[in-house]
Amino acid sequence: MTFLTLVRHGQTDWNLERRIQGSTDIPLNETGRAQAAEAAALLASGTHHAIYASPLVRARQTAEIIAETLGLAAPELSRDMREREFGEAEGMLVVDYHAQFGGWHSEVPGAESLATVRDRALDALAEIARDARERSAPAAESVIVVTHGGVIRALLDHASGGTLPREGQLLGNGSVHRFEASPGSLRLLETAAA
Repeated sequence: MTFLTLVRHGQTDWNLERRIQGSTDIPLNETGRAQAAEAAALLASGTHHAIYASPLVRARQTAEIIAETLGLAAPELSRDMREREFGEAEGMLVVDYHAQFGGWHSEVPGAESLATVRDRALDALAEIARDARERSAPAAESVIVVTHGGVIRALLDHASGGTLPREGQLLGNGSVHRFEASPGSLRLLETAAA
């Protein structure tokens, strides 16, 4: 069993504008760096053995701030923890996206489905948990993974049986979500704002 704490990256200018980032590589802004520090402060009360991150710069920067604060080694990167690819919707304002495509579950040309995001993220978390147990001495029991709102949303939906997140509920930048992972199972323990 491994405890996985998923952290949504800090704010970017595109988050502030309510613009869909997807796989577009946007760095943290000042608020985002402060949110990363707040998440680190929240996590400082627990014990963590390793940190992983999406390779997108906003997640990597957030993970680096957390790692430095907590005295962890530099984050390992996990490609499959990257944000959902939004295809033609990349860069659109959220309001325009909803007007053109309807909702988050709509099919968008060139975009990944939520099921695809969920499946690749579940596979990535299983690999992270296995890797942390095998490579660390003693075995890493608590791992931080810095990722994206769409990925966390898909995992919350999966772990809660479709009851979370609630319709219209935003997952704040820097928010923290704790899961318990064991082979073939992901169980939600706690979700909180930074």
